[in-house]
Amino acid sequence: MKLCIDDANLEKIKRIYEYYPIDGVSTNPTILSKYGRNPYELLKDIRDVIGEDKELFVQVTGETADIMVEEAHRIIQELGSSTLVKVPCVPEGFKAMKELKNEQIRFIGTAVYTPMQGYIAAKAGAEYIAPYVNRIDNLGFDGVQASKDIHDIIQKAGFTYSGLLAASFKNVYQVLELAKYGVKAVTVSPDIIEAFAGSHEITSAVAQFSHDFASLVGENKTMADC
Repeated sequence: MKLCIDDANLEKIKRIYEYYPIDGVSTNPTILSKYGRNPYELLKDIRDVIGEDKELFVQVTGETADIMVEEAHRIIQELGSSTLVKVPCVPEGFKAMKELKNEQIRFIGTAVYTPMQGYIAAKAGAEYIAPYVNRIDNLGFDGVQASKDIHDIIQKAGFTYSGLLAASFKNVYQVLELAKYGVKAVTVSPDIIEAFAGSHEITSAVAQFSHDFASLVGENKTMADC
């Protein structure tokens, strides 16, 4: 399963990239709006951090298919071929997807709340489908189960080029459930990624190992110099 960062905070992205095996960064207009910078300037800085080979996900904002396709051209021109264009799964978005597929521009179907949105986007050629797990929960449904349903539909339909980039997580458990299910990718906030290995029990166990080793060989000694 690919693991992406769901944020545009440069300092947090740098930290997560330093410590964790990350496959890319996902953004959306709301995330970009938090930082008060020209979108392309910020996205280029992110691209500089993650390198040319990592996937960067950037969303269109137009309301018609023609404008979405025009935005896609600019996004790829500015940010490179490892960038995937996020297209909302609405009728104008589906129309744009058909054109992007014809032009062989990589794209992802986003703003997914229902399995049938995911199915249509995959059929239109989306490389990823982005169900909003926690937002679906907030509507009174099961976001994890909806994501699993989309995964199953894509698999059974034979769309081998497509898979999930599940988004909108509130806790580690939701990510774990989809990891166990074998989804293609998830995009997760830096705080939740840090929580993957950040429990009190884990840090206490490591501290105990250090304490016990110091009692054997002396303070500040390691296996490199004891």
